[in-house]
Amino acid sequence: MPDQTSYKHCYHWGAWSALCLTAAAAAITAFAPVAYANDSSETSSNRISGRSKWLCSSTDICTSEDEQVPGVQYLSHQFESQRDCRLSCGKYGSIWPMPTGDECSLSHERVHFDPWKVRFNVVAPNDVTTQFLHETNRLFVSNLLKECTRNCTLASSKEVLVKATVQSNSLVLDWTTDESYMMVVRSTDKVTFVDIKAPTVYGARHAFETLSNLVTGSITNGLLLVSAARITDRPVFPHRGVLLDTSRNFLPLRYIRSTIDAMAASKLNVLHWHVVDTHSFPLEITRVPEMQRFGAYSTAQTYSRADAVNLVKYARLRGIRVLIEIDGPSHAGNGWQWGPSAGLGNISVCLNQSPWRKYCVQPPCGQLNPINDHMYAVLKEIFEDIAELGAPEETIHMGGDEVFLPCWNNTKEITDVMVARGYDLGVLSFLRLWSQFHQRNLDAWDDINQRMFPNNKEPKPVILWSSHLTDPKTIEEFLPKERFIIQTWVSAADSLNRELLQRGYRILISTKDAWYLDHGFWGSTNYYNWKTVYGNALPSGARKDQVLGGEVCMWSEYVDQNSLEARIWPRAGAAAERLWSNPKSSALLAQRRFYRYRERLLARGIHADAVTPHWCVLHEGNCL
Repeated sequence: MPDQTSYKHCYHWGAWSALCLTAAAAAITAFAPVAYANDSSETSSNRISGRSKWLCSSTDICTSEDEQVPGVQYLSHQFESQRDCRLSCGKYGSIWPMPTGDECSLSHERVHFDPWKVRFNVVAPNDVTTQFLHETNRLFVSNLLKECTRNCTLASSKEVLVKATVQSNSLVLDWTTDESYMMVVRSTDKVTFVDIKAPTVYGARHAFETLSNLVTGSITNGLLLVSAARITDRPVFPHRGVLLDTSRNFLPLRYIRSTIDAMAASKLNVLHWHVVDTHSFPLEITRVPEMQRFGAYSTAQTYSRADAVNLVKYARLRGIRVLIEIDGPSHAGNGWQWGPSAGLGNISVCLNQSPWRKYCVQPPCGQLNPINDHMYAVLKEIFEDIAELGAPEETIHMGGDEVFLPCWNNTKEITDVMVARGYDLGVLSFLRLWSQFHQRNLDAWDDINQRMFPNNKEPKPVILWSSHLTDPKTIEEFLPKERFIIQTWVSAADSLNRELLQRGYRILISTKDAWYLDHGFWGSTNYYNWKTVYGNALPSGARKDQVLGGEVCMWSEYVDQNSLEARIWPRAGAAAERLWSNPKSSALLAQRRFYRYRERLLARGIHADAVTPHWCVLHEGNCL
């Protein structure tokens, strides 16, 4: 684990003090002090019966007083709107994702306040954690303003005093980071006190996100906050991710940032950036500029080094790691074709071959040349650039999926070398060649990190996709469990996860028949609604330390910036609750909170898709 000194300076292009993070955030987003009226259901809900009051039933359903059901018991407390009722109707109110602690109590009383009357007191052990929390406060107020139904300003308002206390002086965010928090809200006649305690800044950040879930706009002006609450919370899984593919179709940076914003609202903490593939290589590699020059769709469809650095910092301020994937040996075509002209030989083979079905699983074809030493040298330069982009503790995803053995077997320079080395040309020989590719790259990654981050006490594991190489029958021969984490993308019924766990491997789960968000838009695949996403239970218990978590995947063959947000959201939020809480209850019990979660995304400018008729949102319990 790196010590705090790793963050004292800006390492080359990386900037890992909170002050550096703040500068990057300020360059990207400006805090807008003007509230706007969101696309709210408050107006609709109040038209149901002429601004009637709302009641919470014993079955945790919010109902207009004009539509009470005979025989159903209701709390005596009356609420001014459906969203007001939703704040504390049921154990978890409208908190998303569901808290995991034993303690979650919410008052039915409300504090009517002006967001400009919120004051913050940060207690943190050093300047960088203090500054990080100041930025968290800024983002929190920005989100509060978006909850205003009308004007946020109140002539007379209680003051809300928020105290956040953090114990650790570290900004490390990895699989061992403690993201837990405790929050207490209490009110007097004049002041409401919010007390947040967390081991790390990231736990405190999640607490502020939960606090925003305890707020809604008033039907007049200002905001409503539950007057008392007590919540303890921590995630079940340390890796809660969204994969975003920007290689098949290029995505402008502002759409990636909006994805990060929605992830932060969902307490997701890993953006898996599948930034390159055989279709394009838009990322600038300063050590090997040929990659972007030959691989980008155009000069306008690129990510500069500064773009990537700022994106990593933007995400970190929102409690999110950026895990970059450089796929190989397959999925490596455009961007790799310059080898012969540079005197390096064929660093990729089967490039753009036709008919493509003979050489790859998806056009255009391209697969790295595992017998070319120059290819490994180029990859090491790429890895060094990636290592500089991230924090000292961050690792890399090395891809490893869908290697097409006939490509190598039909490449004479590869088969000649294999025969000379005593290999036959059977499947097992090609698997051994494939595993040697990953081992050489792992050695290069270790060498880079030992030089760059000497304070790291242990070598970092790297991540690979499941493939023929991860077959449980042979994986232990090819991939040491201490060094490789396997991201599985098999169906829910497949035994792979169980068998890898039995062999002691750590895994990340991306169930393809539940968490592949591109399915249903091509071929014979099926669309998975939010309830299917929610119902994808992950193994925990005795193997919890091996199941790091999982990711929903947005592959971009059939999506670009025009459809991205609606394709991901709010379905990814259903996975967010699965990864945070791994609840035993069904989507049926979660759906009212989920509808409110989607409305918060809309208020924050995320174009989340509809999941039910609006009538069903307004008339809880009538569409079950």
